[in-house]
Amino acid sequence: MVDYAFRDIEKKWQRYWEANQTFKAEVNPNRPKYYVLDMFPYPSGAGLHVGHPLGYIASDIVARYKRLKGFNVLHPMGFDSFGLPAEQYAIQTGQHPAITTEQNIRRYREQLRNMGFSFDWSKEVRTSDPRFYQWTQWIFTHLFNAWYNRETDGAQPIATLVAKFEHSGNRHVYAACDEDTPAFTDEDWRRMNELEQREVLLKYRLTYLAEAVVNWCPALGTVLATTK
Repeated sequence: MVDYAFRDIEKKWQRYWEANQTFKAEVNPNRPKYYVLDMFPYPSGAGLHVGHPLGYIASDIVARYKRLKGFNVLHPMGFDSFGLPAEQYAIQTGQHPAITTEQNIRRYREQLRNMGFSFDWSKEVRTSDPRFYQWTQWIFTHLFNAWYNRETDGAQPIATLVAKFEHSGNRHVYAACDEDTPAFTDEDWRRMNELEQREVLLKYRLTYLAEAVVNWCPALGTVLATTK
């Protein structure tokens, strides 16, 4: 049996895929859509580790299978390049995070391309790109200015809730809110000062300010998230 010349064969097809944009997803209403999204890696200076291809291989198999079944598959890749990891790496190396992040992303892209994944690189996402995080900020502000109406089973602008409070208080408002939200009439609402009204609205907003027990990291000077 002839040995598999993987260096030549895989490079050949990777060049073909790139030149012909084989995996680029175009809008096509005549084909069923399928979305395959991987967890974006943080582009550290160490490059990929074994856990990255462990997950990416499985999702790539699904993406390729769905293409063969006639689906219009969107399979992008991106980089979680914004936040504490980039900041800490910059502090440790004494370099500007924009420089180290760009260098690390180039390394990751090279490694991912060498593995032959069927990503649509034209839709690459970088969370450190203002064109990306402007939308996360936009989403957050819209969530802050919205409340959840259980009657309509959907979010509505916070101004509509204020109008309800001004008309009849909150006794007949069927909304998602904190358990300790007090009942009040329209007269009670009008007697509240601006700060008190803001505190009440925080009990209804989809994003809110609150005090809670957190995992604090003294070295980073911030809260660390946990996953269960």
